[in-house]
Amino acid sequence: MTGIVYKSTGSYYTVKTEDGQVYECRIKGKFRIKGIKSTNPISVGDIVDFELDNSTDEEIGIINNIHDRKNYIVRKSVNLSKQTHIIASNIDLVFLLITINNPPTTTSFIDRFLVTAEAYGIEAVLVFNKIDTYDEAMLDEQLFLQYIYSQIGYKCLRVSAQEKNGLETLKELMTNKVSMFSGHSGVGKSTLVNALEPSLHLKTKTISEQSMQGQHTTTFAEMYDLSFGAKIIDTPGIKGFGIVDMEKEEISGYFPEFFKLKDKCKFNNCLHKEEPKCAIKEALEKDEISWTRYNSYLKILEGDEDHYRTDIYNDDRIASDETRNK
Repeated sequence: MTGIVYKSTGSYYTVKTEDGQVYECRIKGKFRIKGIKSTNPISVGDIVDFELDNSTDEEIGIINNIHDRKNYIVRKSVNLSKQTHIIASNIDLVFLLITINNPPTTTSFIDRFLVTAEAYGIEAVLVFNKIDTYDEAMLDEQLFLQYIYSQIGYKCLRVSAQEKNGLETLKELMTNKVSMFSGHSGVGKSTLVNALEPSLHLKTKTISEQSMQGQHTTTFAEMYDLSFGAKIIDTPGIKGFGIVDMEKEEISGYFPEFFKLKDKCKFNNCLHKEEPKCAIKEALEKDEISWTRYNSYLKILEGDEDHYRTDIYNDDRIASDETRNK
């Protein structure tokens, strides 16, 4: 039998077949995927083959094959820095939920996520959530960020799950596609899924007033079928996003605004740091490229992995006054 993995707990996998039957499955022994050093060999979104285990009275499936993935989104494993964790696979759209101050999302985090999506060929949409809670200063921050990323070419949505604002546009983008919601804990992923499909009743929690950080409500990635013809993968909140397996020379190619200019640099192998006649540095000085984006690029280029799991209250606070005034 063949089905799609809808939930992964690390030891058991919920698989749904084309005719709508749901089976709890496991893998037998070590399951290795060629070329991927991952802490989770099977992820939500995978298409798998399985057979029922006749040695038990329970209807347990044994997964024996994973179909080739069209794509997947991956990050560094938090506890095992040399390994990766596949968040989800076979995704049509990934929505990165961003909040300005409850909790704050950094440009460094946004850019690492977007670089990974570009590298694995997944269209990314930025969703600015909780807009009903913004005061004037926070709204200014949000609009500034929206300007930066829309100028690059990324779709940006303004949404309020509580007020039901922006949901119809979101539904239009999601219809007939497999989408993934991602972002920090507390940005409102599960609340937004509930707003789109109230019958799901996903668990939600409030932001910690002491730390202004989100509390994990989604423990495992899980896919849901929505009534308007969409599939959504809800993922656990992630605090940092480590870049995986990229050569220095290719990183700038995953910044769309850099990619458009890199052929105009004097040197083919220009890293856009100290080299003379660098088209990207020239555009930066003319404010044609965002300083926050360039700073994110430098951190990724320099392998500054000490920052990828850093506390969200770091020096990369989005659209800081210092950055704006450069």
